[in-house]
Amino acid sequence: MTRRKSPYAVLASLCSVLLLITACGSGADAHSHATQPVGDPVVGGSARIVQVREPVTLDPAILANNWVGQAMLGNALFGTLLIDDPSTLEVEHRLATDFSTGDGGSTFTLSLRPDLVFSDGTPFDAEAVAFNWERLRDPAVASNSLAQASQIASTQVVDDTTLRITMASPNPHFAHAITSSSLNWIASPTALRKGPDAFNTAPVGAGPFVLTEWARQDRMELERNPDYWDAPRPYLDSITLITVSDVNQRTNVLAGGAADLAAESSWSALARAQQAGLLTEIVPEGGGQYIALNARRAPFDDVRARNAVASALQLDGIDSVVFEGDGDVPDTLFPESSPFFADVPLQQHDPEEAQRLFDELAAEGKPVEFTFTATSLVEIRTVAETVQAQLGAYDNVEVNVEVLDYAAFMPRYAARDFDATIWSANVQEPHTTLWHQFHSDSSGNVAGIADPELDAALEAGRLGTSPDERVAAYTTVQQRLADLDVGIWYVRAAPSVVHHPRLQGVRMYALGSPLPEELWINVAE
Repeated sequence: MTRRKSPYAVLASLCSVLLLITACGSGADAHSHATQPVGDPVVGGSARIVQVREPVTLDPAILANNWVGQAMLGNALFGTLLIDDPSTLEVEHRLATDFSTGDGGSTFTLSLRPDLVFSDGTPFDAEAVAFNWERLRDPAVASNSLAQASQIASTQVVDDTTLRITMASPNPHFAHAITSSSLNWIASPTALRKGPDAFNTAPVGAGPFVLTEWARQDRMELERNPDYWDAPRPYLDSITLITVSDVNQRTNVLAGGAADLAAESSWSALARAQQAGLLTEIVPEGGGQYIALNARRAPFDDVRARNAVASALQLDGIDSVVFEGDGDVPDTLFPESSPFFADVPLQQHDPEEAQRLFDELAAEGKPVEFTFTATSLVEIRTVAETVQAQLGAYDNVEVNVEVLDYAAFMPRYAARDFDATIWSANVQEPHTTLWHQFHSDSSGNVAGIADPELDAALEAGRLGTSPDERVAAYTTVQQRLADLDVGIWYVRAAPSVVHHPRLQGVRMYALGSPLPEELWINVAE
């Protein structure tokens, strides 16, 4: 069953003014349960918070600023330059006081709060920001945010609190690339220069918390940073981070009272959590998770192979197996409430057409044989296995499933060494996601698609200044993505957290990135 969402306030606001998020995901939908204010924040107490996976390193260039990555940890250790309001896309300044352009996104000026310091006492200044951003631009660092950072051509330190940024090409919407990536997290250059081992032992940022212990495969202990710039925040005295990768265990840990909050990515887990009396906060988005078909190499360098797989798969069947029928299967890239909505189906189930294409390719000596590379997360592995089972009903197609842990998967992903894999294109401000994911010049082009018409439409959407210009551009984008079958969107993302009613102050920005400094304990619960 395909569900449609209530209006996205984010995209509705783009109608009047014209990535990636704390609004409720489905309005009155059973998947959402927003909390109501219960009083003023209280200082003190501790919280036990569940993350989906433990970090490999504490280097902010490597941490992932999203709800299934290390957003809570990164925000805790390093704070934020900027955040955005998911209901309006308005940018709010935090460690920065301004980020603006006067020339249509060719250059920007970043202004910082004066007298900021890292937790080691060294200055948090424009030099520190330039140092961090230059590291992210270096391919050898292998940052998750290389696609965003590589948009920067150069930086110039004007004074202690002012950095001038020159872009490789104009991007009026670059602030949203900062909020949704590790460009938002600045670490002490002094600490980074000591090397990864020293930094992992004693990471240094200017965030609301400092690390006091990392017992690997067990827990991370964080305590309030007494020098945090925004007193009385943080409200909590301490946070304990634990890792629970299994989706069922995360729900059980919370329901059993062993944790106060957990990052979540599963629609079915959100439904179970609400049944257990827990609260859920879901950030709405377009796009979602998709099966990326690598157009750089056989078999998917032939569009017919991509068309065949897209026509063969029954997405409601994937939803049933993976999400117990609770998922939100997208029919179109944008929901009907969006000003960018176009009635262009992302994919259409057509078994006869699929078999015709499989037979046609086999007759030419090109049977569709590929390996689906998945991470060890239960849902991701199950999607791959379900695709394998569904395609097993067709002739002249063979699918192997390769399961890797996250540490082994990321280098393969970075090298684009896969036939098919799962990635996400979660859409709020369209440019922030779509140009980076699908433009042929972008290092974030996972599927390796190179289509001049798609590129031209992405450029028009990137540079457009009026709503009509951008709507027209993104309508073309949607049509080309559907025709080319660069990916198979099988579920809207669920950027979310689940929490016990006693933990208040839950607020997220961008890609479901929670702000730990806002959390507080309601002693009445």
